[in-house]
Amino acid sequence: MTPLPKRKHSKGRRDRRRAHDALQARNTVTCSNCGQMRLPHQVCANCGYYKGREVVKVERE
Repeated sequence: MTPLPKRKHSKGRRDRRRAHDALQARNTVTCSNCGQMRLPHQVCANCGYYKGREVVKVERE
């Protein structure tokens, strides 16, 4: 058999262990070219600009 705990862990101890399990919102910054929210260090999906210059050509419909 595998080892089993001798005593029940308290609710406080269980909750302190789970304190870091919550999901965190993703960090977003505004694009300097179009003003849309984007992930940092990523090319803007809306306009294709990164650090003030066009990196990806985005086709408009």
